[in-house]
This record gives sequence, C-alpha cells and structure tokens, in this order.
Amino acid sequence: MQADVSSAEDAQRLVDEAGDLDILVNNAGVTRDTLLARMSDDDWRAVIETNLSAVFYTCRAVARPMMKRRGGSIVNVSSIVGLRGNMGQTNYAASKAGIIGFTKSLARELGSRNVRANVVAPGYIHSRLTDVLPEEAQAAMLTNTPLGKLGDPEDVAGAVRFLCSDEASFITGDVLVVDGGLGM
Repeated sequence: MQADVSSAEDAQRLVDEAGDLDILVNNAGVTRDTLLARMSDDDWRAVIETNLSAVFYTCRAVARPMMKRRGGSIVNVSSIVGLRGNMGQTNYAASKAGIIGFTKSLARELGSRNVRANVVAPGYIHSRLTDVLPEEAQAAMLTNTPLGKLGDPEDVAGAVRFLCSDEASFITGDVLVVDGGLGM
C-alpha cells in the first residue's frame, strides 16, 4: 500500500486499508537543509508536514482502534538531530524534536489503555541521505561518533523491533538513541 502520509486523508486511508493494527512505525522523513536565513517557507513546510504532521495523522488514525482493543505499540522514528540540533537543519531539528514531545504526550494519553508509544532516535546511518554527503562531512561524522562508524539500517530496525516486542511491554514514552555514542 502506498500513501502520502503528509496528507491527513491519505494517512487515514492507509490505516483503514491496513485493517486492525497492533503496531505502527512512523519512519517517513525528508530534509531540505539550508541555513535559517536562506530557508524558504516551502522548505520549512515540506519538512514539517512530512516529518511531523504525518506522525500526527497516522497516530490519530490508529489511536481509537488500539485503545478499543486495549493494546498496541507505536514507534516514531526521530533523529539525534532532534535532541542535539544541527547547523543548517532548523526545520529538520524542529520536526524531529516535535516527534519526541508528541510521542511522550501520546504515551501519557494512551498508556491507560495498554498502548505504548516510543521513539527511536538514530544517529548517522548508511542511507541515501548520508551516502551523498561529501567525504569531509562523512569524516566529521565518524570523528564525532565514538564507535567510529556509521550505523546500518538493521541497527535501527533492531531497536524498533525491540520496542514493538513483548520484551518492551513496560516501556513507554521513552527515546531509544541508536547513534554509536554520538549524542553522549
């Protein structure tokens, strides 16, 4: 199934077509990096709508069904940038920090119905976003990451899988940072 989750209607349609969900993972994200003084309104809106509003739309669509069934797990993917900020990424940092606050509030709202909501905040991960960075930018990332390497998508997937599992049944409202030590 495909949907533009930055659209409230598409997000609702996606959840409706998927049927009863026990797990929701929000991982849509875009960047439109530039310094704030040069950032266009369109670049601001595109990042906020895709990265943050989409989380609101999909979580709203699953909240009532999960509460009615008295169970579920929601994992929203943020970023280390949402915790630390990053030059040239005010829009991205705002969207990813917003996900963290949103998820903590959601955990408080849904917890009494046994619906958990958590965040995974990756650091620098091998992806199309990091593969196109200049070598000097990649070298700087590695220098600042104590493990001295970029993470793999499987590292993030393992954290998401854990938070969705029964092993994490007493974890809600938390942020699991998967960053090779970058954020410490």
